[in-house]
Amino acid sequence: MRVLLQLVKNASVSVEEKEVASIEKGYLLFVGFQEGDDETILRKMAEKIVKLRIWPDENGKTNLSLSQVGGNILSVSQFTLYAETKGMNRPSFTHSLRKEEAGPLFDRFNAILKEYVPTLKTGVFHADMAVSLINDGPFTLHLDSEVLFS
Repeated sequence: MRVLLQLVKNASVSVEEKEVASIEKGYLLFVGFQEGDDETILRKMAEKIVKLRIWPDENGKTNLSLSQVGGNILSVSQFTLYAETKGMNRPSFTHSLRKEEAGPLFDRFNAILKEYVPTLKTGVFHADMAVSLINDGPFTLHLDSEVLFS
């Protein structure tokens, strides 16, 4: 499982030019899955995300968690996080989990996150989405379950 996390001042997702979800201050998550991802990995990743202390405290140090700043989450599926480009110019997505398997994992991951975060919004799984955001910082983290939990 891979998650690209961005601190945002606000973010929104539109499908066919209609806004389907938006948040104010919080995390915009781009979420991708691969073969072998399961409930254990989903839970560990969700817990990692909500426990991260990456918001500035009164001294400007990254020391506060999402809940401490009253932040929200906008979660967007993104199979391209597993794109393979080594030795080629056209990306291969063979490492991305098929949509039939990734869809239920995306739903379950968001259900787990909702246990921790009062406001969680999502994009539309497998839709062509337009994502708008105002990045805060900018501050972006790449979280990979193979690196974090192996």
